[in-house]
Amino acid sequence: MRDLVSAPRRATLMRGAVWTLAAAVPLVFLAVFFALPVGTLVLRGFVDDGALDLGGFAEVFSRPRTWRIIGLTLAQATVGTALAVLLGIPGAYVLYRCQFPGRTAVRAFVIIPFVLPTVVVGVAFRSVLAPAGPLGFLGWDGTFAAVVAALVFFNYAVVVRTVGGFWAHLDPRAEQAARSLGAPPWRAFLTVTLPALTPAIASAASIVFLFCATAFGVVLVLGGLRYGTVETEIWIQTTQFLDLRAAAVLSVVQLVVVAAALATASRAR
Repeated sequence: MRDLVSAPRRATLMRGAVWTLAAAVPLVFLAVFFALPVGTLVLRGFVDDGALDLGGFAEVFSRPRTWRIIGLTLAQATVGTALAVLLGIPGAYVLYRCQFPGRTAVRAFVIIPFVLPTVVVGVAFRSVLAPAGPLGFLGWDGTFAAVVAALVFFNYAVVVRTVGGFWAHLDPRAEQAARSLGAPPWRAFLTVTLPALTPAIASAASIVFLFCATAFGVVLVLGGLRYGTVETEIWIQTTQFLDLRAAAVLSVVQLVVVAAALATASRAR
């Protein structure tokens, strides 16, 4: 009888141990490869010789170079996000509200740029926009426009998937009622459908802004030092100037931007 009672108990304990181990492995991984590096960066920015010191922030933010980099980061992220949203909303309508042969294949094709390595996207754009390339006549090689175009290309799928997935489950009867009352299609969209899509659009815009503001490979390949961002500046301060404290301060700024974008996206949902 004792064996019959203990067998289920042993099985329960084994399942508990397995689940505990399954949860502990990713937690340890996050602690070692995420929490520890992030904590080290924060300490380098705020602590010097074992004491709290904000002099590093004052020094970094007193440099004109820092404000130029921050301005370029915000400009590229803002313009890239705006264009991705403006182009992505029509794409979301076509791919999620219209029926046509091959729609599933087109949806899959749209996702391809987003899963490509950013360096690959940058090199591809560089070869196309080079003076000898197919679009060399545009004169965009090494310009702000080239960086923004690549960011839009890379993040277009985020808007299409996020807005389209929400749009596909949106009740069309409200827009149909507006049109039956005499509203033209464009007015029914602006007054009925667009407000209903606002949470999805805001969420997609927040995520795209985050990706644009933290882009590295695309910016480094297409913009170089002239159109650098906070992300590339951290790399430059670390590898070329060997100024680890400045890199840590900029990393803290980057973390604030990431946290703000994620909070906005979460609230939009």
